Amino acid sequence: MTQEELLIKVQEIEELVKSGKDYAFAEKQAREMLIGDIHELELYCRILLTLSQSLWLRGMANTALPYAKKALVLAEDHKDKALIARAMGNIGIVYKNLSDYGKALEYHSCALITHEELDNKNGIAVSMGNIGGVYHSLSNYGKALEYYSRSLALHEELGNTSGVANNTGNIGNVYMHLSDYEKALEYHSRAIMIHEELGNTSGVAIYAGNIGNVYSLLLKHDKALEYYNRALTLHEELGDTSGMALCIGNIGTVYIELSDYGKALEYFIRALTLDEALGNKSGVAINTGNIGIVYAYENYENHDAEKAEEFLLKALAIVEEIGVKKVQYMHHKSLADLYEKQERWKDFAFHHKKFYELEKEVQSEEAKKQAERLDYERKTAERQKALAIERATAASERKILNNILPEEITQRLIKGENPIADTFDCVSILFMDIVDFTTFSTKISAQQLVHLLNAIFTSADAVMREFGLEKIKTIGDAYMAVAGAPIVQEDHAHRAANAAVKLLDVMQNLVVSFPPEYGDRSWIESIPEIEVRIGLHCGPAAAGVVGENKFLYDLWGDAVNTAARMESHGEAGKIHCSADFMRAVETVHAPSLRFIPRGEMEIKGKGMMKTYFLEKLSEPD
Repeated sequence: MTQEELLIKVQEIEELVKSGKDYAFAEKQAREMLIGDIHELELYCRILLTLSQSLWLRGMANTALPYAKKALVLAEDHKDKALIARAMGNIGIVYKNLSDYGKALEYHSCALITHEELDNKNGIAVSMGNIGGVYHSLSNYGKALEYYSRSLALHEELGNTSGVANNTGNIGNVYMHLSDYEKALEYHSRAIMIHEELGNTSGVAIYAGNIGNVYSLLLKHDKALEYYNRALTLHEELGDTSGMALCIGNIGTVYIELSDYGKALEYFIRALTLDEALGNKSGVAINTGNIGIVYAYENYENHDAEKAEEFLLKALAIVEEIGVKKVQYMHHKSLADLYEKQERWKDFAFHHKKFYELEKEVQSEEAKKQAERLDYERKTAERQKALAIERATAASERKILNNILPEEITQRLIKGENPIADTFDCVSILFMDIVDFTTFSTKISAQQLVHLLNAIFTSADAVMREFGLEKIKTIGDAYMAVAGAPIVQEDHAHRAANAAVKLLDVMQNLVVSFPPEYGDRSWIESIPEIEVRIGLHCGPAAAGVVGENKFLYDLWGDAVNTAARMESHGEAGKIHCSADFMRAVETVHAPSLRFIPRGEMEIKGKGMMKTYFLEKLSEPD
């Protein structure tokens, strides 16, 4: 198969499992592909995870686990974090189905952390929903609501309407278990409405079934049957055998509550037939047990103790095979009740004893798992605290680095690109120099001088940020910036011109305050009024970062030299620019700017050049 054909085949298998139409066939197809010639890691892992999903959906979690773990090993070997997170999530679901909630939380939380490292918000939302599901199973409804709500909020932020609908429904299920049936109906109805807007018939069917569950608990049997039948019709339209079996079994349960045992039996048999076709052992066990319970009712006209025993024993054997202890002790209880009525005291004693033993075992395991959960939560909190500190440190380091280098360049260095070298067809370069700096710098202390320069250059930095220029460096009292690098800007000349005008105004009106601890302030009078020269030029340039120590983003080329010459040959309190820069600005509509010809002049190293002074037009009164 070609890569494209393999992908289509994998997608078909995934859809088969998702739809619940034919798990056995999907698994057969998946196994055939696994022994085939698949070199793409992602596709191979997807098949493993889909096979695992099909198996645990059929109540075969123990069989599903090795496939999910194999996918995780392969993903870790290839350091594919996205696949690692997906495999961990799958394993977490398997452990939840095995009622090993401690391990389920562990794997889902690891998946969450990995998604956070990848900044995969959709994965984060899914993992939070899965963690909410584990807490739901633990009857920790507060935590379940917390995680479902966080997942819901993130799905809303992402505009993931399907995720919004599912978590809305999950919250409804929590409220159902809290016996807050009004809120449960509210959230389930909202979930149905969203799925209807999406045209998602499967979602509508699921939450119609959930509303049926709420009405069944409210003993509103007519409403329960209405919604169960609506869900059943939709599942039938979709060919969703799994959904059909679940709805039919639920309808059977309502008829038991109505004491219509004949109808109940009819529906349980239909559900059993479908679950057997699917190979859904969990469903087979439930419906086989329910048939046994129907036959055990003495007020049922077709009461049959032998058939009751036969079906209950079959159900017990299946649940023992798949390891669902909670269902096991319930079946032992049903058999004990049956044998008590028949006065079969030996059989009664055996199943009654098994019932109490398993009940205690389940309670002990639940207590153990609760302790494990609490311990896990403590460890998770510690890990999250450590991770938060680590992230804060990294963010602080990143901030420092971004203050040294452009953020885009920082990202490239982190990814391992070194040296960094870029060529730009045209950028605008700005130089600023303080007039007579050498003269007054000898009259003040080093501390005073640094304070003054800091005030000047900090003000210049603010102007550059305002107009989107990148500060390159300071050399003594000189300041250099560029527009159009490292990010290309079509309007670089216009940005540089406006920045220069604003910079000159800021410098002419700069007031520097000195702290009192500098002592006698008479020295301030020795500092003349701050005046600057600004030079502008545009042209091609090379830019990049070289070396390994003390990284510096720098520019090279004749355009840099020419811009420096514009500054050095300028005048105090003026912006001196080249003809090339003037023409670049004039291509952009700039009614607030004007260029005054300075004439031709000798520029060191460049010969005779036409240059201009840039000014801002006065605003009308």
